[in-house]
Amino acid sequence: MRRFLTTLLLAALTAGAQAQTLDPADYVYPIRGVDGSCSSNFGEMRPGHFHSGVDIRTGGVEGKPLVAVADGYVSRIAVTPGGYGRAIYLTLRNGTTAVYGHLQRYRDDIERHVARERRAQQKNSVNLFFGPGTWPVRQGDIIGCSGNSGSSGGPHLHFEIRDTRTQRLYNPVREGIIRPADTLPPQIVAIHYVEIDTLANGICAQRRGTSCGTVRLDAHRYRLTQSGPVGVGRKGYFVAEVTDRRNGVQNRFGIWRLTAWLDDEPYFEYRMDGFTFDQNRYCDAVSYYPLQLVVRTEAIRLAQTAATPDRFYPFMADRGIVRTLPGETHRLRIEAEDDCGNRSHLEFDICGRDDEFRGQVDSLAEVVRPSAAATLRVGGRMTARIPAGALHEAVACRPTQVAAPQVDSGLVVLSPAYKVLPDATPLLRTLTVSVQADIPARLQPHARLARRTAKGTAAYVGGTCKDGTVTASTYTVDPLFVVADIRPPRITARFKSGADLSQSASLSFTAADNFSGIASYTLRIDGQWTPCDRYPMTGRLVHVFDLPATRSSHTVELTVRDGAGNTARWQGTFYR
Repeated sequence: MRRFLTTLLLAALTAGAQAQTLDPADYVYPIRGVDGSCSSNFGEMRPGHFHSGVDIRTGGVEGKPLVAVADGYVSRIAVTPGGYGRAIYLTLRNGTTAVYGHLQRYRDDIERHVARERRAQQKNSVNLFFGPGTWPVRQGDIIGCSGNSGSSGGPHLHFEIRDTRTQRLYNPVREGIIRPADTLPPQIVAIHYVEIDTLANGICAQRRGTSCGTVRLDAHRYRLTQSGPVGVGRKGYFVAEVTDRRNGVQNRFGIWRLTAWLDDEPYFEYRMDGFTFDQNRYCDAVSYYPLQLVVRTEAIRLAQTAATPDRFYPFMADRGIVRTLPGETHRLRIEAEDDCGNRSHLEFDICGRDDEFRGQVDSLAEVVRPSAAATLRVGGRMTARIPAGALHEAVACRPTQVAAPQVDSGLVVLSPAYKVLPDATPLLRTLTVSVQADIPARLQPHARLARRTAKGTAAYVGGTCKDGTVTASTYTVDPLFVVADIRPPRITARFKSGADLSQSASLSFTAADNFSGIASYTLRIDGQWTPCDRYPMTGRLVHVFDLPATRSSHTVELTVRDGAGNTARWQGTFYR
């Protein structure tokens, strides 16, 4: 009877969650002239965030017409060098907002307005907001052209549907708005078992146990490569490595749902139906973070951490923990489903081992808990402030001093490195880290924090220097040290000074930096501030001519500043 009621409850929850909240008949496809395939799907796990939309392929080219998916109005225009680059937001009459990212350009009237606003504000990055009467759109109206702006690795359209009131993101494929061709079930790549022990100080000690690959029996069924039951401890959880494919494309996709049963009793379900942006970083707890950092698949933890909200788990028994006595045997079934309804499953036996894992309390470690703020120090030279709510679960910390890495000639290392939190600790909020160092006066304007990567190299973090102390907020738990970046950026014009550009649509440069990256840039033509777009993935800086040609010579000056305060300048002329 209990089994029947549990199964009935799971079925009811599943049916309720699967019911569409949007009507796909309200929408048309957001882009014309494409084959309908996608390169990324909604909710894919990425470092620090879920993917918030679908990426629609444009055949490797820019300039595909973008159309309003429903009646509404342009409510926001954003132009930034990173992120979505050029983006347009439509507030729709049906209560949702459609977001289009990585545009090449807006339609002509909107493009002219954006250029005027950028000149008026003298800002390359702008956020412009509009009411219903400024740019109304009807379903099918062209609003711009697809492109490759922002943090885009190739031409495509990033497309989102949000609830206008709450900004909750919808899964456009599950809602039937985007319908990619997909008859391929997910792939279950491997399973991993993690044994745990809750210590007296509240720390959950973990011992990585069995890892086992799979063999595909047919399109939907898998088995483990090992024969016989998987040995498990008295208490632990499983991690499933999964991925998905779609017809006609080579990209890997995230899955929509992962469900697990123990002896035919459901005990775990993860589902990606939607989220709000404040829940984005829970991606690192839904996944098994240490493994997710090094695999190309999704490593989904079949358990719930203390800080992870229930939104992602329609059903959970004992937070996903599997308890097994020595010699006790159970049957485990794992089912993966993609957002087009294709399913795969894996079944195997588990058997309780005789040995018992006992974690050891580190009496010298300081316990930092999710519910409380903490301040950690090393020798009066490093201070790390961890806000309440920064951690997914309690951790034991022993901040230490370690060696800084070797760096190239453009950098000067000014301190040892300091390790605050254990490796592979995901964070929901940033740490604020301050490192005091003996910094010569000439280097203080260029002193920043850097991290020592797993490969032993230096990577930029940032921050500010004041009175010999460099402070930065960061999500990294890599060792941090003070470094001065003293090499300015490099600017290369993509035209010869004095060139005739009367037949050119734009003026372009390439800007690169050795370490701290491009932080700001200013373009002036004939001494007047001029808008300029930056494409960080290619290093290009581009001004698309928006004023009439005067058939005369013009002066041009581009100033580029890196993240450590170094400045480069290029000056020349052109004819137009």
